[in-house]
Amino acid sequence: MLLFSVTRPINPPSHPFLSFSHSISLSLPLPILPVPGPSKCPNFPSFQINCIDAAQPFDYESHLKNRYIQSTSLKIAIVGFGNFGQFLSKTFRRHHHTLLAHSRTDYTDVANQLGVSFYSDPNDLFEQHPDVVLLSTSILSTETLLQQLPFQRLRRNTLFVDVLSVKEFPRNLFLKYLPSDFDILCTHPMFGPESGKNTWAGLPFVYDKVRIGNEESRVKRCEKFLRIFEKEGCRMVEMSCMEHDKYAAGSQFVTHTMGRVLEKFGLESSPINTKGYETLLNLVENTKGDSFDLYYGLFMYNQNAMEQLERLDMAFESIKKLLFGRLHQVYGKQLFGDKQKERDRRLAQKLLGNGSLIEPPLDNVRQDGS
Repeated sequence: MLLFSVTRPINPPSHPFLSFSHSISLSLPLPILPVPGPSKCPNFPSFQINCIDAAQPFDYESHLKNRYIQSTSLKIAIVGFGNFGQFLSKTFRRHHHTLLAHSRTDYTDVANQLGVSFYSDPNDLFEQHPDVVLLSTSILSTETLLQQLPFQRLRRNTLFVDVLSVKEFPRNLFLKYLPSDFDILCTHPMFGPESGKNTWAGLPFVYDKVRIGNEESRVKRCEKFLRIFEKEGCRMVEMSCMEHDKYAAGSQFVTHTMGRVLEKFGLESSPINTKGYETLLNLVENTKGDSFDLYYGLFMYNQNAMEQLERLDMAFESIKKLLFGRLHQVYGKQLFGDKQKERDRRLAQKLLGNGSLIEPPLDNVRQDGS
């Protein structure tokens, strides 16, 4: 609705300071009328619109939605905006978080495409006062990076998060280099751009709340960050960094090792692939996309990795001995017949030294009885 205010003077010659006002309310839409010329009426020497006003509808739904997004969103600074940092940022943006990034390489164009503000200088990044600083660097460069970051430009209770594949190593670095007022959350999304390209549902996400302040705002901030992965359907697993490294050495490190061994072996697809063989091909495909620095970091900075590598070597040697031992028995029987069996019995008695006999292998018993 439009409100027109029309003013005309009353007796202009004698009372120039007095005026009389008329208000006219018109419903929309207005008819299109020809524009008249200046008024010739002496009582209304001029007709002038002083103001136009219209009541605007208030979008409560949009307003409430914006308030909800503001209350649940975080300002997240990703330090290390490489392949994995970009992979995480795509999902973070879907959850309406404000994203900032820094990296040694200039990813300005990529960041703009993803809706991320890129800063080449970490001082400029930290002056934005992010709620969360997420380290997505290589394992090998983590300590050097922490020594160079300008922590003094952050708010004193900032939450630091890492996503490295080992956990005790970054935990100890955080406790060593970060100011004591900073919160620490160690995490490991146990998937990557390849395995999590379609969905994160059901994929494990391991985390350890190493140091979170008691204030309600700091507790809620940590929960907001973890809720990103909960909403994506991740299988949330809370465990200590020590437990993680123990289990990861027996799963992740062994997986990467076997994938790299098979890659060196030269595994190739064939027209008669079995399901098991397809699984091995997929393993090679998933692991060869990761850098050797990552694999070396899994070995170097997980104290359980060396033990797993030795166990793998022993297991391979054990399999070789079983194969060659069986081959020796077959060749011996072919060459010497039953004499080889009697010779093995006598040799076993000498080795035991007490005259007791070693039971012959079941395969030999089956062969004799066949």
